[in-house]
Amino acid sequence: MPKRGKKYLDALKAFDNQAVFEPAEAIGVVKTNAKAKFDETVEVAFKLGIDTRHADQQIRGAVVLPHGTGKTLSVLVFAKGDKAKEAEAAGADFVGAEEMVEKIQQGWFGFDVAVATPDMMGTVGKLGKLLGPKGLMPNPKTGTVSFDVERAVKEIKAGKVEYRADKAGIIHVPIGKVSFDQDKLMDNYKTIAEVVTKAKPAAAKGQYVRSVTVSSTMGPGVKINPLKIV
Repeated sequence: MPKRGKKYLDALKAFDNQAVFEPAEAIGVVKTNAKAKFDETVEVAFKLGIDTRHADQQIRGAVVLPHGTGKTLSVLVFAKGDKAKEAEAAGADFVGAEEMVEKIQQGWFGFDVAVATPDMMGTVGKLGKLLGPKGLMPNPKTGTVSFDVERAVKEIKAGKVEYRADKAGIIHVPIGKVSFDQDKLMDNYKTIAEVVTKAKPAAAKGQYVRSVTVSSTMGPGVKINPLKIV
């Protein structure tokens, strides 16, 4: 087990880490015990009763948080012609086609999210082994493969977050910064909690939401009652 710093251990002692809290209480505990010298990100983790080895139990999507995440993401758009101009006008940080593919093949990854028009996916597909492992490959399920590049870019800039269950059936999602007001963090939390709840696969058996934990970047996890996540 890795060594923990004094601030982390002090935060752990400041509350009952075995207790289960209501969402607002848990977020309050996280805010109170965030002691880092930077504005920590608040993240929620949902442990789900799903088996992601089965295609019908995989969960992936995206949602626009009402108050954003507190982080401005840089967006790369693979597009040509009028769609490239549309992307630039919408605020995309990088826009291009084959030249961007070549740049990435040479080792450039100076962006947070990639968007592509459907006609570009044949070219962008060459980057699968590079972008896939980093979670940067455009995907229709998350709205990053679309001819409506204006909407895609603006939603990402407004605070759109992607969510995906990992191999262990856990979804990790940022819901803002410690500096956010309690109400804003709660609004963002409720938004993602409702989305995750509605995404329950028909094939999932037993208790769907097994556990929920909220934490800050450097702080300990605070448990939320999985039966009352919203």
